[in-house]
Amino acid sequence: MVCHKPSRFMDDDVVLPVSHSDLRLPSRPYFTKRSARVLLILALVSCALVVFRLGHSTRDDASQYLYLGAMEDNSTENGLPPLYESYHDYERHLPQHNLSLPYPEGRDAKFFWAANHVHSSGWGNSMQELLVNALLSHTVNRAFVFDNYTWDPDGPGYSVYNGKLIPSRIPHSAIISGPIIGSSWPPGDPTPRSVSREYFELVCPRPLVIDSYEINKELRLDTSVPASVIFDKWVDRLNSLRDPCVEIKRSSFQIFEIWLFGSSRILSLWPRLSKSPILRNFSWSPLVLQAYAQNAHLFDSPSRSLSFLPSYLRPSNAAPISPAELHNVEPILTPDQTNPVPGLLALHVRRGDFAAHCAHLAKWAADWNGFNKFVALPDKFRPPPEGGRGHTTEENLQLYMKRCFPTIEQITDKVRKVLEEQYSLYGNSRELKRVYVMTNGDQEWLEELKAALMEVKRWDAVVTSRDLSLGWETKPVAQAVDMLVGQRAQVIIGNGFSSLTSNIVMFRMLRELPPEDTRFW
Repeated sequence: MVCHKPSRFMDDDVVLPVSHSDLRLPSRPYFTKRSARVLLILALVSCALVVFRLGHSTRDDASQYLYLGAMEDNSTENGLPPLYESYHDYERHLPQHNLSLPYPEGRDAKFFWAANHVHSSGWGNSMQELLVNALLSHTVNRAFVFDNYTWDPDGPGYSVYNGKLIPSRIPHSAIISGPIIGSSWPPGDPTPRSVSREYFELVCPRPLVIDSYEINKELRLDTSVPASVIFDKWVDRLNSLRDPCVEIKRSSFQIFEIWLFGSSRILSLWPRLSKSPILRNFSWSPLVLQAYAQNAHLFDSPSRSLSFLPSYLRPSNAAPISPAELHNVEPILTPDQTNPVPGLLALHVRRGDFAAHCAHLAKWAADWNGFNKFVALPDKFRPPPEGGRGHTTEENLQLYMKRCFPTIEQITDKVRKVLEEQYSLYGNSRELKRVYVMTNGDQEWLEELKAALMEVKRWDAVVTSRDLSLGWETKPVAQAVDMLVGQRAQVIIGNGFSSLTSNIVMFRMLRELPPEDTRFW
């Protein structure tokens, strides 16, 4: 279904305003302490309702995926997590938010806004959809409209997850940098720069709204249809439109759904995605890179230089980072600059809520995430034929748990096997000396894991996500720091069912690291 959304301003039929004098997105006042207290009270009052809703929900999404900042209590400043007002304000004032700019921006710009993007899901799921939506927008030469990493799109600034307050919306510029969120495209690229949702809503009061079902109805659940077919149909549809402002209906299915990313169907897009500036010019944000640098001594040799980072992001820099340095969407460390850390073994070990999720996967005979199924990678998984449709056998359940929620014994067995295979390939020339465990496990269990790993080998160090030193604004985006460590590890053993692992694998394949250095439980 296609329609034009009723105007948000109801004054005339103009799609793009003829004057840019009214386009200044106002800076919003910082969240006051009084407002914070009011919201805190409201959040705590609603906590019981939220817990009741999650406990009785038949959905298997939000409760099964680790929220970016839910690993620990983030309430460290004024008793509340950050709301990132300065990041929001920075995004409002990007230079492309100006109708007087020359073609292909300004009044000539065309926009693509996926209002139906995923929310209430973990960062891994959100990120993979973000990348492919941006790829689609870039392919049709429309300005990509970016939003926040969103837990709750409409509610107050805080949500309750696992009994803790978390930011409902985190601006993407606190997590990533690059063309996806407004940096310049490579020279000669005719695509207008990405813009914020707020700017789009201001200049496009009457967008053309398309229901994704129009294209995806017969394709979305057909396992024989690769993602590239769906992608190309959307390219044709968008290229056929003259309307400058296109919005995907918010209540419709995502264009690229979890069913695509959760299967090898998504791999058909890799040839395009891997060559696109969406990935080639991707970077983690200055905030994430700074946190990585401050903790690099945990997983890298202290003598190793951080010269690949600007001086203002290194721990040796005595001066505090300036707002201009912190708020910057231009890519700082692109994938081809992320060289492996010699001797580092990264392990992705999910605990907590993932136990129930892995059992659920077994009942539905689920496959690995698509970007974990590159043919070149040595570890494989094929869903067993017995089971599915809500049922499984005990044998199948144990298989899924071993590959998805391994015990300490199973973890150490896999590490031993990988060490043996690495030695047979390289001898002592690429010895693994340090271990970094990306995890949401509790401290007591992690101490047991550390001790067991030390029995495998006398490592120089075994550290975990819990050992990171993180600031107030960094804690809610800590998973991005883990992803950068996994991206740079010499060898990684990841979770094939995890979208976080699959995003790391995607960057490692882009970097053309040896396939035998990317492993799975």
